[in-house]
Amino acid sequence: PPPSAGEDDVAFMWPAAGSVVAGFDDAKNKGLDIAGKAGEPVLAAADGKVVYAGAGLRGYGNLIILKHNNTFLTAYAHNQTLLVKEDQSVKKGQKIAEMGNTDADRVKLHFEIRRSGKPVDPSRYLPGR
Repeated sequence: PPPSAGEDDVAFMWPAAGSVVAGFDDAKNKGLDIAGKAGEPVLAAADGKVVYAGAGLRGYGNLIILKHNNTFLTAYAHNQTLLVKEDQSVKKGQKIAEMGNTDADRVKLHFEIRRSGKPVDPSRYLPGR
């Protein structure tokens, strides 16, 4: 069943158009991997503020982390180009990066939703498609 609604609930949208090539797995994959071509747009899944934009986390390549409220963060990894800076406010659907393969074996977007700091399965929060 979907998580129960609370005041911190966020209506997320898909951050990229491609197909899911790897699903959420507690042990191995903290999010979803979405296929694409280099340079394709990566979109903010919801309104938020950029709390991290850089390449300092091993295994994530060029990474953006958005804070949506006190409960939810989203992360967007392996980007070719970052188009936003820390402390910037972004709107749902805004292009925040271009897809790439930094620190990855293929071009893809690795997308995470973190709820109170814990990775959760994004497919439970994203609209069906």
